[in-house]
Amino acid sequence: MLTCIIRYHIDPTKRDEFAQYARNWGQAIPRCGADLIGYFAPHEGSSTLAYGIYNIPNLAEYEAYRARLSADPLGQKNYQFAQEKKFLLREDRTFLKCVSHPQSGA
Repeated sequence: MLTCIIRYHIDPTKRDEFAQYARNWGQAIPRCGADLIGYFAPHEGSSTLAYGIYNIPNLAEYEAYRARLSADPLGQKNYQFAQEKKFLLREDRTFLKCVSHPQSGA
């Protein structure tokens, strides 16, 4: 199992737009096959860092998931929403594997 952590740099004056974006992904991501942990917006400290976190079995499944997400009507609408509103300044993805405890089948 891999955990994808998306680190967003957002426009701090457009936090409401990011929250809407996150709520939309909250519907589309699970429907398209990833195990969404959640989207996290700034609260204290940095006003520009936000995160999206989900689990996916492996990189091959990630590619299939991304194709489904790109074809999903809400996914398409959300991509367009982000382009129009310009609240995402930067987006970085990191894939991590949990190594702190044994996992079945490892």
